[in-house]
Amino acid sequence: MSEHKLRKIIEHNNRLKEQLELPRIPVSQASEALISYTQSTKDYLLPSIWGPPPHDPFASQAGGGCGCSVM
Repeated sequence: MSEHKLRKIIEHNNRLKEQLELPRIPVSQASEALISYTQSTKDYLLPSIWGPPPHDPFASQAGGGCGCSVM
């Protein structure tokens, strides 16, 4: 039982060491990047801010019908 417990502790310790080696940036830098991204990327789900979306080629066409038939 104690060998199993020791193995689990060693595995957990190795995972913690891996997490410690991950690259990190300060919160202020991450916040600035997020603000910059949201201000420069248009979100057409907010038409009051960004205006109507440009022409969508995948939108349904007015007047045309479907060319397939199901029997």
